[in-house]
Amino acid sequence: MVNEQIRDKEVRLIGENGEQLGIVSAKEAQRLAREAELDLVKVAPMAKPPVCKIIDYGKYRYEQARKEKEARKKQKVIEIKEVRLSPNIEENDLNTKISAARKFIQKGNKVKVTLRFRGREMSHMNNSRHILEDFAGQLSDIAVVDKPSKVEGRSLVMFLSEKR
Repeated sequence: MVNEQIRDKEVRLIGENGEQLGIVSAKEAQRLAREAELDLVKVAPMAKPPVCKIIDYGKYRYEQARKEKEARKKQKVIEIKEVRLSPNIEENDLNTKISAARKFIQKGNKVKVTLRFRGREMSHMNNSRHILEDFAGQLSDIAVVDKPSKVEGRSLVMFLSEKR
């Protein structure tokens, strides 16, 4: 809230140089802000009494936007990469998929391992769980199982993430 939007009776006022001016009425605070040719901005609305500061509102908004942008820049976005397998996968193909998953995990991403079944393969779903267990076993040095394998429609799904 800025200037006339502040409707509180009393506010704790902070001057333009950061000094505490104490608890004053909102009208007095607005008068002081006008004299300094700056804005009265409510910076802590939940405090008792609310904290207001005499500052240039345009500059304040710019600083806030810059802080938010900097915070977003520091965030690490974790992507979920998917590796698809089939129940009758050969050893070399499985090793290729494992090395791809290893690269994803080393980059800091999570890996969703999907074992897809088609047609008659659906009846042998439980016999193919060992493929996912072997997959997780091969990556156990750098990865840990987030969510163990479970059936989702026509596939078995398991999530792996980097060991901490």
